[in-house]
Amino acid sequence: MSGQMKTEILVIGGGAAGMMAAYTAAAEGRRVTLLERNAYLGRKLGITGKGRCNLCNDCSAREVLENVTRNERFLYSALSAFPPAEVKAFFEKRGVPLKTERGRRVFPVSDRAADIVNALRFACRDAGVEILHQRAIRILTENGTVSGVETEEGTIPARAVILCTGGLSYPATGSTGDGYKLAKALGHNVTELRPSLIPMESDDPLCADLTGLTLKNVTLTIRNGGKKPVFQELGELLFTHFGLSGPLVLSASAHMRAFETERYRAEIDLKPGLEEQQLDARILRDFAAAPNKELSNVLPALLPRRLVPYVLERADIAGLTPVNSVTRTQRRALLNEIKHFTVSLTGPRPVEEAIVTSGGIAVKEVDPSTMESKLVRGLYFGGEILDVDAYTGGYNLQIAWSTGHSAGLHAAVAVEGSKHV
Repeated sequence: MSGQMKTEILVIGGGAAGMMAAYTAAAEGRRVTLLERNAYLGRKLGITGKGRCNLCNDCSAREVLENVTRNERFLYSALSAFPPAEVKAFFEKRGVPLKTERGRRVFPVSDRAADIVNALRFACRDAGVEILHQRAIRILTENGTVSGVETEEGTIPARAVILCTGGLSYPATGSTGDGYKLAKALGHNVTELRPSLIPMESDDPLCADLTGLTLKNVTLTIRNGGKKPVFQELGELLFTHFGLSGPLVLSASAHMRAFETERYRAEIDLKPGLEEQQLDARILRDFAAAPNKELSNVLPALLPRRLVPYVLERADIAGLTPVNSVTRTQRRALLNEIKHFTVSLTGPRPVEEAIVTSGGIAVKEVDPSTMESKLVRGLYFGGEILDVDAYTGGYNLQIAWSTGHSAGLHAAVAVEGSKHV
């Protein structure tokens, strides 16, 4: 490939990974063009964390890997080179003060995801990245090497292409699976695409009745018939018209990937801070303080009022029962429901509602040290398009930053080297 190109590296996708890749390559002195089909950059990034943007987790690269649910070894080099500490330094250097909350989740102090988006956008601008709002139709190659990209408005020659188009989740933000088609056309395999970090549907009518009820500081255990739970964690969940949502459920969803063959159920410990004996003593104290009151009027001191009728129904105790006439057997049944409140699960919501897509470009076809395709020279990948995903807590965005950084850096080095060959 000869002659001076206006663009040396072309990045497809202006999300977290794409902007990081574009900035990194441009900061190395390369001429970079960023293609984004939306009218503005970072659309999905701007709605993450309920608009607050949990941009990473304040932990080591090794701890990030421990929270990756697919192909964690593939990410070792990228995370080692650009760990959470580097991500934090990147944004703080660009005027975005950060704070660390529960679970070591890192957010901008402003609680505005737009600050993260703007920091990246200005970093790209200052590094000289050209931004074109066009849709890529095809990646062009010559003799097994990238030569450019065909867009809806024409052809853009380039020495390298970095594909950062995201997954299938949140299609309204532009994540419609275009990148998978572009990669497949060049011979890449895409593993089965499934939703991850997604709410769960239930056929239990109580969910619709309890829509909007949030349970905080509860322990969620997911079982599928075996003695050993599939997932167990303390946190917050939410009843919805279709089933269950909230941080706990999103995390648990990463462990429920066999609905075709497994039947999962959610088991909620409504009082995880109390052992059964302690809970029994607490209930007896409440009963003693109001011996003539009806059970349904005493339990709201212990449980959310909206949940009380369902706990009593499952314990087979009438809510009108005076507390001084509750039998020991009934109290044991009540204890059991409080510690093991179950909700059947029928499957995840549609993949379009997932926070991340599980599955993607087969990592065996990508060099983990550079993010370059093993099939096409000059083609690189970054972010959610790869077959890697992690738990909630900032880990998936960390993957985007690290893989985007790696792709941008190594594409820049390769392009510089190719000019002297």
